[in-house]
Amino acid sequence: AAAIDATKFHTPTCAVYQNVVAKPVMDPEEIKQNLINQLTGAVRWSQSVQAMIANGATKFTEAGPGKVLQGLVMKIDKNVAVESVN
Repeated sequence: AAAIDATKFHTPTCAVYQNVVAKPVMDPEEIKQNLINQLTGAVRWSQSVQAMIANGATKFTEAGPGKVLQGLVMKIDKNVAVESVN
């Protein structure tokens, strides 16, 4: 938490969906606080994906090896496109 607190955050160019609040966030200080809360808070994965879909997301890209998150997204909504990049 100390490292996050010591880091300067800037306004993002697009909204950041953070699992601890499951909503889009643009305020740098709110993003920072949510990251700290996310260290010990519950992951609201389903709610986060549902919020992104409700706000128009139609394609999800999983970065890194594996396809676990793709499977989780498809369980939430089979109508969205998913892909992975490694």
